[in-house]
Amino acid sequence: MKKNISTSIILAIFGAIPRIMRRKICIALFLLFYHVSARRRLIAIHNIKLAFPEKNMDEIIGIAKGVYRNMAIVAADFFDIPRLTPDNYHDLIVVEGIEHCRRALEKNKGVLMFGSHFGNWELGAIALSLAVKPGIVIYRILDNPVLENVVTWVRSCTGNIPLAKEFAMRSMLRHLKKNDILGILIDQNASVAEGVFVDFFGRPACTTTGLALLALHTGAPVLPGYALRLDDGRYRFVFGEEVELVRTGDRDHDVLVNTQNFTRIIEDTVRKYPDQWLWVHQRWKTTLPSQD
Repeated sequence: MKKNISTSIILAIFGAIPRIMRRKICIALFLLFYHVSARRRLIAIHNIKLAFPEKNMDEIIGIAKGVYRNMAIVAADFFDIPRLTPDNYHDLIVVEGIEHCRRALEKNKGVLMFGSHFGNWELGAIALSLAVKPGIVIYRILDNPVLENVVTWVRSCTGNIPLAKEFAMRSMLRHLKKNDILGILIDQNASVAEGVFVDFFGRPACTTTGLALLALHTGAPVLPGYALRLDDGRYRFVFGEEVELVRTGDRDHDVLVNTQNFTRIIEDTVRKYPDQWLWVHQRWKTTLPSQD
């Protein structure tokens, strides 16, 4: 990815601000946005309330503010990524379970790593590239071309290859045949044409079938991964154990069950650290078709 002049200027300005100061500035701005943008704030509170009916309103609002704080820290730490190398990333990221990824690579079928917008998903992809090897990161092209160039360049600066999800299936298959690692986030709302409804926090959530279809078609091992922010400001990137695929021969059934299993793993992590997931997203926007 080529870095243009505007990207160089933006990275130089924000990168020159010390991390602690950058975090404080971003947190202040995001919490201001929390109060100013009623729509996003109410989406987060509504989602959290339905997911955790046992929590009182003070706890729910505390989680919602924590979500904005987490987004702020993700944005602030994004500008540290170009400085990370195989020699110094340990200062910011502790890696756990790397043996699961290495064992999966030994199968020589490629690896499908899935995650969600949890913790610091941007640093998670960077940790993968520096601790194991660069991967293929599936993403959605941003509408703003300036922001698109900044984000894509940073994502690729440690060797990762960003791959736009639109019409990416053939490229993903080629990369798996080369024993590459594909990173896919599967926690966003999908259309009825692209997903299946699975249970997520007790509500039917339309979820992409892409991961299950790729796994069933290629036999590539599937691993969860996430970058949890720790109390000391660093992160722990966790490679989970390989998820055993369900194969009954019934394609639709297998896609549904495996997608549910993947989603349940994400939910289990979010339940432990609810303030580090992106509750402002309209995860349940697509609804079940009417039975009329």
